[in-house]
Amino acid sequence: MNDNPILIAGGGIGGAAAALALAQQGRAVRLLEQSRDFGEIGAGIQLGPNVYKMFQKLGLTEVIDAAAVRPDALVMRDALDGEIVTRVPLNDDAFRAQFPFPYAVTYRPDLHNALIDACQDNPLVELATAAKVTGFDASNEKVVATLEDGGGIDGSALIGADGLWSKVRETLIGDGPPRVSGHIAYRAVLPAAEMPEHLRWNEVVLWAGPHTHLVQYPLRRGEIFNLVAVFHSDRYEEGWDVFGDSDELFKRFAGEHPHVLELLGKIESWRMWVLCDREPIKDWSQGRVTLLGDAAHPMLQYLAQGACMAIEDAVCLTHQVTAHGEDIAAAFQAYQANRYLRTGRVQLTARFYGDVYHAEGVTRELRNMTRSPRTPEQAYQGMAWLYNGVDDDGAQVL
Repeated sequence: MNDNPILIAGGGIGGAAAALALAQQGRAVRLLEQSRDFGEIGAGIQLGPNVYKMFQKLGLTEVIDAAAVRPDALVMRDALDGEIVTRVPLNDDAFRAQFPFPYAVTYRPDLHNALIDACQDNPLVELATAAKVTGFDASNEKVVATLEDGGGIDGSALIGADGLWSKVRETLIGDGPPRVSGHIAYRAVLPAAEMPEHLRWNEVVLWAGPHTHLVQYPLRRGEIFNLVAVFHSDRYEEGWDVFGDSDELFKRFAGEHPHVLELLGKIESWRMWVLCDREPIKDWSQGRVTLLGDAAHPMLQYLAQGACMAIEDAVCLTHQVTAHGEDIAAAFQAYQANRYLRTGRVQLTARFYGDVYHAEGVTRELRNMTRSPRTPEQAYQGMAWLYNGVDDDGAQVL
């Protein structure tokens, strides 16, 4: 038996979820975070019923609910005329009849802290900071994660949960940089007292405009509001978490509904990132090394499923590790075999939704005409493949 811990590169949401899930099944884990502290970017995140199913398995539902908001609906409004294109009720009797778990929104740091706190409470998880993994050497017996400072850490296996720019993926697959979408996202949070009263809806609202959209929803029990503005641009190089240019933002949203411009005008400082993804692949494991979350299947944010897929990965990977005992390589192969079609579908559907949200001209009119007549029941049927979630092994629940 290999006494070395399972190594996880990346202490974000996916990595922390994997560490917790494995430790709960009796596996020793060492979670390696490149920063000096475990932390998440201050922004909102949507939690579909499929990830709440995973929270139940991880024993986190109560702590997640303590800080989350359960919105009344998912709403698309036309950003030019302000009219509602579609409204899908959430968390009511009809929704619960279709989906046994709720839909919620939360602050990313709150979700991340819940995972890290649970890891700290589990003696089988060792948390290590200032430990940036830059590659690995693997054999039939163990894996050595190489660090930026020149050191190495022995493990029984390595899980690359190190995000979009994964160094583990670079060593494992070597398929170059991610695909830059040409879409830029600006994000900010606004205290509820500064949110215009007539726009303080307990809903996830997407204002869909030509080559733009704006999303708003409440966070932290309604104490703050999350705002995310997205537009098409090739001005920016690849980047993450830098300050955005407000002049550029207002130029892109010029001529849109007064409510949209009112919301944009409430924010003095925006953080910007360039949206990227990759083509779906089916092989992201070799021997004792595998990938998880954005390192395996990065996706655009238009289905709000990036973190949800990473947490699904964590639970499903753990199921396979438990089922295969000491045959880690077989466990990793089974894990990816049960995940790649579902995650690939989310990747490609998210791209398509980006086109739907950003439609203009005749395409915009057709979007509004075809989506407006949908009943909630029809909307739920369309969501079922995603929100019904997966079994423990990763098989999709139909």
